[in-house]
Amino acid sequence: MKRRDFIQKTAASSALLGLANIGLSSFTTLDTKKITILHTNDVHSHIDPFPADHPRNPNMGGAARRAALIESIKQEEEHVVLLDAGDIFQGTPYFNYYGGELEIKLMGMMHYDVATMGNHDFDNGIDGFYAQLPHAKFDFVSANYDFKNTVLNEIVNPYKIINKGGIKIGIFGLGIELEGLVDKKLYKETVYNNPIEVAQDMTRILKHDKKCDLVICLSHLGFSYKNEPNKISDLVLAKKTKDIDLIIGGHTHTFLDKPVIEKNAEGKEVLINQVGCYGLNLGRIDFYFSNDATLTSNGKSIVV
Repeated sequence: MKRRDFIQKTAASSALLGLANIGLSSFTTLDTKKITILHTNDVHSHIDPFPADHPRNPNMGGAARRAALIESIKQEEEHVVLLDAGDIFQGTPYFNYYGGELEIKLMGMMHYDVATMGNHDFDNGIDGFYAQLPHAKFDFVSANYDFKNTVLNEIVNPYKIINKGGIKIGIFGLGIELEGLVDKKLYKETVYNNPIEVAQDMTRILKHDKKCDLVICLSHLGFSYKNEPNKISDLVLAKKTKDIDLIIGGHTHTFLDKPVIEKNAEGKEVLINQVGCYGLNLGRIDFYFSNDATLTSNGKSIVV
């Protein structure tokens, strides 16, 4: 084969291969870094899959299937972060018998990175939650619960920063007001602070002081409240703050097939996602960081 013909054919083959590899992040270059965020919420102690005769969710869910799905994604992707938005406890006899130990241990085996606290995580009292923390191989974050006069003081921190592939990821937690949802005797001296005000402080610290490339809020505020539009929810949080890139929600058991996009206080896009409840789905959001500081993403809910 003549040298000129060989070069032309090689160039054409390379072009075809390039087109074949175009994915959801179109025109990804070698300088693009990909971060995969996996997440759950409101698992509520559902360790086993639903029974085969269940009318709505036959043979669905279960910790073993979720673990296998997470592992398969980690085999495919280099930089994965696994998060949970609260209400890990309460919902099956496993919690009644083991008090949350099994749930926490299984999350450790799945290599969760960070979780926040939901209202049901106080169902065995703040002391009951504290008793399970030695089993946790991951961190809990909560920025608007002030634990100063409780056993969780300086144990549950407002935020955590993770570095994946040179990308700095700041993660903070926000919880719903406990008064009216949880008996005061269970959460004791825990003080609830306004999530909007706290989020503004957190984003200033994470985005500007700590120079995080990606800021994620683990929220147990609820996705939205149609009958109470002014009640603080994930949608309200997104609209009234800035510098949050992703809100991973919980509490309202909202099943979203893909993230909702909302505009923040500066008119910039915020992704909001929630994957229902009971470990039926696993959320996945891929972020692409290009060398020209462009951030793109795509996301979906995966049935477990």
